[in-house]
Amino acid sequence: MGSPLRQQRRGKGSPNYQSNSHKSKGDVETKRAETKGTVVDLIHDPGRTSPVAVVEYEDGEQRNILAPEGLAVGDEIELGVSAEVKPGNTLPLGELPEGVPIHNLELQPNDGGHIARSSGTYAFVVTHEKDGVRVKLPSGEFKKLNTQCRATVGKVAGGGRKEKPFVKAGNKSKAMKARGKAYPKVSGVAMNAVDHPFGGSAKPGKAKTVSRHASPGRKVGNIAASRSGKKKQ
Repeated sequence: MGSPLRQQRRGKGSPNYQSNSHKSKGDVETKRAETKGTVVDLIHDPGRTSPVAVVEYEDGEQRNILAPEGLAVGDEIELGVSAEVKPGNTLPLGELPEGVPIHNLELQPNDGGHIARSSGTYAFVVTHEKDGVRVKLPSGEFKKLNTQCRATVGKVAGGGRKEKPFVKAGNKSKAMKARGKAYPKVSGVAMNAVDHPFGGSAKPGKAKTVSRHASPGRKVGNIAASRSGKKKQ
């Protein structure tokens, strides 16, 4: 019997595949109520690529939000339909003008935000339509969303992160360890035959597209792909 596959080891949940939760600064989620708040601190979260702003709201509750570019300690932010369109404020997509950079975009109303959360990323409203709002995502994809989905104005801070080289393998390893990522990542074809279904040759010995109902040990490559290969013109 060969060694467990990478996804099997990850599924086991060993310490090598877990981020250090004791270093985490907590969840980053937009408050659902219409309210105002004041930025009381800007902090570094080891498990995130972007800085985090600690906001104290009118009811005394403190929450973490993603810090947009230009946000400083002492600034006031606002959540709601009547909020001004400025960095840090959160508004429904239906109230946002076209072309304004936004981040922490919700996929469903009041889900807290899921899209454009890493450093330097942003989306923007392309057009307002009768049945929704069409948004261009950081990937370049266009997606139509509910007008009640909220987003925070501005780009996520820390945009120059990738411009600084790691220089040493140890720096890269520590950065990956803080986020619970396996590093270094070895390709299946570079392994021995006992370690991976693709191992033991220069090419995968079996088809890379596997069924959704395949056993866990066979789920490598393109899992339940609708199509694969170069698209014919």
